[in-house]
Amino acid sequence: MPCNIVFYFTDQQRWDTCGCFGQPLDVTPNLDRLAGEGVKFDNAFSPQPVCGPCRALFQTGRWPTDIGCFRNDIMLPAGVPTLGGLMEQAGYETAYIGKWHLASQGTPDKPFSLVDHTVTPIPRELRGGYTGYWRAADVLEFTSHGYDGFVFDEDNNRVDFKGYRADCITDMALEFFDAYDGKRPFFMTISQIEPHHQNDRGHYEGPEGSKERFKDFVLPEDLKAPGGNGLEEYPDYLGQCASLDWNLGRLVARLKEEGLYEDTVILFSSDHGSHFKTRNRDAHLNGGDDYKRTCHDAALHVPLVIAGGPFRGGKTVSELVSTASLPKTILALAGVDVGDAMIGENLLDVVENRDPHRPNEVFAQISESRVGRCLRTPDYLYSVYAPGVNGFQVPAAQAYADDFLYDLKRDPFQLDNRADDPAYAEVKAGLRRRLLDWIERAEGARPVIADAPQKK
Repeated sequence: MPCNIVFYFTDQQRWDTCGCFGQPLDVTPNLDRLAGEGVKFDNAFSPQPVCGPCRALFQTGRWPTDIGCFRNDIMLPAGVPTLGGLMEQAGYETAYIGKWHLASQGTPDKPFSLVDHTVTPIPRELRGGYTGYWRAADVLEFTSHGYDGFVFDEDNNRVDFKGYRADCITDMALEFFDAYDGKRPFFMTISQIEPHHQNDRGHYEGPEGSKERFKDFVLPEDLKAPGGNGLEEYPDYLGQCASLDWNLGRLVARLKEEGLYEDTVILFSSDHGSHFKTRNRDAHLNGGDDYKRTCHDAALHVPLVIAGGPFRGGKTVSELVSTASLPKTILALAGVDVGDAMIGENLLDVVENRDPHRPNEVFAQISESRVGRCLRTPDYLYSVYAPGVNGFQVPAAQAYADDFLYDLKRDPFQLDNRADDPAYAEVKAGLRRRLLDWIERAEGARPVIADAPQKK
């Protein structure tokens, strides 16, 4: 029988919150053990650091600009083949638990004004092909807080919960196994909202005691110089990450108890990271309340560990990879080859070095804060934006200008913008050509990129 698959992904989690990626405090012992058994990807990057667009990509394997889901508050379009639908066609029993964020729609000026399922059940036809076990809310941060809330089941019944949110979401995931008969392999998605900040309270809500437990935190270097709110919020943020890891441990324990662990592949990642209000200060988003929506590593660099099946041996992959490859990788584990119908690559090919000519770089699209695009290589980060274009209203542009260029060998924390430095003109020209190639492949058009206007 094909392997069982669990996709456990978090919301707004930086890669450096995890011990296996360098976190000095004991935050993620369970993920660290999984990394020791499976494969960890040291340089995994989000293709779109906004919740809805990234989730749309996870469910379709297509660029958000390709399917129209370039910003939050846009529904997953009908008629597009989805991960859930393809997995069910492949004979998998599905389970989806947590945050969905793909069933409501509004305009940039009037959120949720056209279709609003933010606090109501998501109709079956808007669940992206998942017809099995379902415990989800469209916008979980609207139906819950750190210690209370509700979701809906597959029959549209409201399911209330009391207790820390990540624990309760995991409780619902574990309940799936109470009735699972093992006749078909299962594909389970656990879409946690932690460590996302709580929108209506403006804070990261860690479990009680987080501030004391993680008072000796080490603030990442990229958050120190630019300011932001990391000093106030990081202990609770780490508390949320620790809770996610504790619940990952509960999942592993239940799989072992059921005799399913050896036949299950677990994929752990996040939709994007968090820059703690250190970037995008010119965007004025939500009164300056922005934690993502930028090409800086703080928002793009995410944890990625895959353990089980062919992903074994405690291996480390240093090559750059995009989490845009997760749908194709999951389907490949299920024996489904989608070819060019989905973007990205089967990450097992990267682990096994099957393509000696593979380009070691990743591409990302930015929306809402700006219309932006970027190219990340081992040595440089190059980003462009469309001057005067509203990132909430327009998915792409015909003309871009330099946003920033960082020399990562000299400036790993991305503080010294070299985009207008004559010493980097040749480097920038090469990066610009490669970025244009990526845009053309992803979006079917080749825009122009100019030098940024000189600031007065």
